[in-house]
Amino acid sequence: MEMTNRKNLMLLVQLRWLAVIGQVATILIVHYGIGITLPLEPMAAIVLLLILLNGATLARLRNEKPISNVGLFMELLLDVAALTAQLYLSGGAANPFVLLYVLQISLGATLLDTRSTWALVVLASIAFLLLMVFNRPLLLPGGDADEFFNLHVQGSFISFALTACLLVLYITRITRNLQERDAHLADLRRQAAEEDHIVRIGLLASGAAHELGTPLATLSVILGDWRRMPVFRKNEELAEEMAEMQAQLDRCKQIVSGILVSSGEARGEGTIRTTVRDFFDDAVLQWRASRSPAKLDYDNAFEPDAAIVSDAALRQVLFNLFDNALEASPAWVGFSVSRQEDKLVVVVRDAGPGFRPEMLESFGKPYQSSKNRPGSGLGLFLVVNAVRKLGGMVSACNNSRRGAFVTVTLPLAALSGTDRHG
Repeated sequence: MEMTNRKNLMLLVQLRWLAVIGQVATILIVHYGIGITLPLEPMAAIVLLLILLNGATLARLRNEKPISNVGLFMELLLDVAALTAQLYLSGGAANPFVLLYVLQISLGATLLDTRSTWALVVLASIAFLLLMVFNRPLLLPGGDADEFFNLHVQGSFISFALTACLLVLYITRITRNLQERDAHLADLRRQAAEEDHIVRIGLLASGAAHELGTPLATLSVILGDWRRMPVFRKNEELAEEMAEMQAQLDRCKQIVSGILVSSGEARGEGTIRTTVRDFFDDAVLQWRASRSPAKLDYDNAFEPDAAIVSDAALRQVLFNLFDNALEASPAWVGFSVSRQEDKLVVVVRDAGPGFRPEMLESFGKPYQSSKNRPGSGLGLFLVVNAVRKLGGMVSACNNSRRGAFVTVTLPLAALSGTDRHG
């Protein structure tokens, strides 16, 4: 709302500059061109006051103070007062440019709340009524009545055309500002809903990790007892299988412990300093060891290297992307890391069937997936939101021939611990 008010106030400043130019041109044409004597000094003083008002408004826009509805109302009220003063000096209500009151009221109806708009209508109406009684009559040169009637009609047409053009120009721009505000609010509501969804997922994951702790511990004890039994120790094949079972069980316990630690760990506490190249080398090595892909093309071209904080959330983002690519393309997965000025660029490629058009349109929304199973699509949803929390962005695209690639762009400041967005 604040940004919209600032944009609308800037539009009022631009409109006031046009009013200054228009008033100067009209005064000169009427006074010197048509020969109707006007009080040049007081009218010039009003123009000067409008210029000073615009200067003060621009200074106000440069500071960080919020622009409220009252502020916009006062700006429009000052414009109405300036118009009233000029009309008073040039014939009052008989001046054809009295139609410019409609422009001020129309702007008020678009920019202000209902109460302020009606207040502006009342004040403009009172000013119009006062101009019917109190005004400085114009000193007209000699001529017949028809000539001056024609001049009045011509002035009315110019006033109508000017008012109509300004209304179309500025109401259109103000409406666009309001639409941008509404779109921004809708985006904030969507982000809030997504973050609420993520919180619920996190609570379920944490609860599941707690629940899994007991059966995993029980299985570990039972498996340890079995391995000490003579009947299993004598059978080398069973002993090897139980050793593999124990290794996988330990890995499950490590994953559960990691979930619990991550869910209760405060950001910035117990951080591990590393570099971009080391972080990604270690992450790829860990993922390769646990998933054993058929072929992984890894290109770490990040130069020059930069110090960052080892982030468990970013590591999980990478694993989710790797897992999705591996599931789409078991035979080959490509991964590259590069640097673009102060940004980190990560690209994950696969040789699978690619994304369907409707998936690309709703990329990053929950439960948007080509996998026909319950709960699928959460991985990319969590990836997009985790990266957004770090101030980055995620995009997806299909290759021209086959496969797809997902690009993650992150500001290095978000990874260095100096600029956290979450």
